[in-house]
Amino acid sequence: MAVLIDGKKISAQIKEECREKAARYREQGIQITLAVVQVGKDPASTVYVNNKKKACEYVGIRSLPYELDENVSQEELLALVERLNQDSAVNGILVQLPLPAHIDENKVIYAISPEKDVDGFHPYSVGALSIGLKGYVSCTPAGVIQLLKRTGIEIAGKNCVVMGRSNIVGKPMSMLLLRENGTVTVTHSKTENLKEITRQADILVVAVGKPRFVTADFIKEGAVVIDVGIHRNADNKLCGDVDFDSVKEKAGAITPVPGGVGVMTVAMLMCNCIASVEINERA
Repeated sequence: MAVLIDGKKISAQIKEECREKAARYREQGIQITLAVVQVGKDPASTVYVNNKKKACEYVGIRSLPYELDENVSQEELLALVERLNQDSAVNGILVQLPLPAHIDENKVIYAISPEKDVDGFHPYSVGALSIGLKGYVSCTPAGVIQLLKRTGIEIAGKNCVVMGRSNIVGKPMSMLLLRENGTVTVTHSKTENLKEITRQADILVVAVGKPRFVTADFIKEGAVVIDVGIHRNADNKLCGDVDFDSVKEKAGAITPVPGGVGVMTVAMLMCNCIASVEINERA
């Protein structure tokens, strides 16, 4: 039976550390401020935005909400982003994705100043990560690294397989594992002999966007399995990309859904907000 990697416990630790750092900054007269922009009222986005606001309140970060109509023009949204870029009181800017179809998400991401890109999505942030410079790291992959480290799981020298190559998870995940001296393989929809590759993994990170896609025959005995996916099953219960019930019997350690990776994303956003003070000072 696999050891459960407790994302709730670890995320609480990280938020507490951020809370202490934010308090020290306030003692110096620095109030960290995050601007949160939501376009439309997508229910899932509203849940995520509310979770981020609650985390800000707990940590001691001021949250500036901007709730825009779903029909807002791309030009109006870009103008708001530029105003926030120029506002010295704003440390970080978060535009909740996805955006309505008439808005080019890439243009909005690229418009955010790299110094305020607390989501870590800007090409400058991705480039800095790829060559080992300090900067913002995409929150979900950063959270996975913290889950591994704080559970005492060694990354250096291990065979690490990432399933999925998205810009938000798969690609930065592979670079972070490489930065921790893991030996990294990235698999995707065109990968041949997928199970042969995943069964070599000491650490398997699954971000394929398919409910319960990974079953026990994908992994080797004792592997660490990190499930990034989140879905609703036919019974409206949350599940991941991993078939948890079968895989837990074979894995050495595994993240549950919920209570694993998902809660780490907001915790790492708080870390990026704390880091924004020094990043803005260097700009």
